[in-house]
Amino acid sequence: MQQQDTAAVLAGEAQSTGGDIAQVGRRLLIDGRLVAADRRFPSINPASGVLLGYAPDAGVTEARAAIAAARRAFDTTAWPTDIELRIRCLGQLHQALLDHADELRELTIAEVGATRALTHGPQLDEPIAIVRYYADLLRTYPMTEDLGEAESRGMRHHRWVEKEAAGVVGAIIAYNYPNQLALAKLSPALAAGCTVVLKGAPDTPLVTLALGELIANHTDIPPGVVNVLSSSDPAVGEALTTSPDVDVITFTGSTATGRRIMAAASDTVKRVFLELGGKSAVILLDDADFTAASMFAAFSMVTHAGQGCALTSRLLVPKTKHDEIVELIAANFAKVRHGDPADPKTLMGPLISERQRDKVDGMVQRAIAAGATLVTGGKKVDPGFFYAPTLLTNVDPNSEIAQEEIFGPVLVVIAFDNDDDAVRIANNSIYGLAGAVFSRDQDRALAVARRIRTGSFSINGGNYFAPDCPFGGFKQSGVGREMGVAGLEEFLERKTFAVPVSEPMSGTAR
Repeated sequence: MQQQDTAAVLAGEAQSTGGDIAQVGRRLLIDGRLVAADRRFPSINPASGVLLGYAPDAGVTEARAAIAAARRAFDTTAWPTDIELRIRCLGQLHQALLDHADELRELTIAEVGATRALTHGPQLDEPIAIVRYYADLLRTYPMTEDLGEAESRGMRHHRWVEKEAAGVVGAIIAYNYPNQLALAKLSPALAAGCTVVLKGAPDTPLVTLALGELIANHTDIPPGVVNVLSSSDPAVGEALTTSPDVDVITFTGSTATGRRIMAAASDTVKRVFLELGGKSAVILLDDADFTAASMFAAFSMVTHAGQGCALTSRLLVPKTKHDEIVELIAANFAKVRHGDPADPKTLMGPLISERQRDKVDGMVQRAIAAGATLVTGGKKVDPGFFYAPTLLTNVDPNSEIAQEEIFGPVLVVIAFDNDDDAVRIANNSIYGLAGAVFSRDQDRALAVARRIRTGSFSINGGNYFAPDCPFGGFKQSGVGREMGVAGLEEFLERKTFAVPVSEPMSGTAR
């Protein structure tokens, strides 16, 4: 472990609200060393629009050095085979995250725009639990599977399967939940015995670099096993994706970028694991508790200002109950307090950037021009990059606003005739990440849920997001799963062995 006052570093940067704070020491982690880069780029506090700090701007040279370090660590150290070392190091990382949670919390609020309440859930505390989950899973997960004996060509053969690390992992994450995304990739990859090059999102680099500092200063993870980069240069992601020394790419971000990554990785036929976009639907059946369901639909849509791939941004309602439900949603939106995310009373923070806010507003204005009705919202709120919770009705199910991911606090209402019609509309999407349904008849709700082509589904407000629950999508929402046992197995290869058994075959194979 390198000795450095990480708490002071994290706290100093987290408390800064502007100016040049490069002196606090944000650095890349490459081959066990915290290093600077020749260039740097700014990180902006989205709640104020004020400069928060600078991150080292890694280029292709740094990316190649990180890949080489990860390759060397995988090929020449005991990390891939020493399970006890991996359990111990994951435990150290978990403890370091707990010890520095307060500093990480302030930094996450400042850079990501996450509300304080969210950091006690999916923005920080729940991601920290992922590390503990995989450390514990590794103690019991079977790395071998005995297939018994079988007869072939007059001889008996004993067969078994061993599971081993897939190799060097390039992990590229999005800006919206950087702690969750980093730890949901890093933890199972390390548990499997892989080495990792983690690239933070350009909009939220400081949070991910802080994770690298904790690894360097507070764990015995060997040099090169984890490398952490920040960069504004797309060529860095391309270097990871195309390098023959990288065996696995895991990416969270837009479906458009995921398509490009999959294409670029095909030249080296590497394993690609993608967690992409969503346009999930929440269905209120005609016997639902509309008050409770409307509260779920409204407040989940403004969670992190709508910047969540699994959020239910389409609200499907019975035609006969349309106006009643729209009134309830509008009333709930009116209760949403947006503002300083550090204030415990704030319910909704800002969008990540002016660029993202312009994108959201552009989609809303085009929807209105195309015939949608604006019930509430539809406007920018300054200072910072806030956007008012927005409700649109009379939305064409095939329109841009109903088909494309918005990544903002915008909910569109679509009416349906019956259960079959609701299922048809919900499945009318290239995406298949998540969804929800409400009905007082749980069997009816479950029957509808089973017909929706998505990777996760909430019934009457049930929460499926936890370290032991696999998360991922159908269709163009992604390939593979994060978290749970399935998340570990994304980073494992299976090798089958067979040896002849000398004794004569008797009876059937065991």
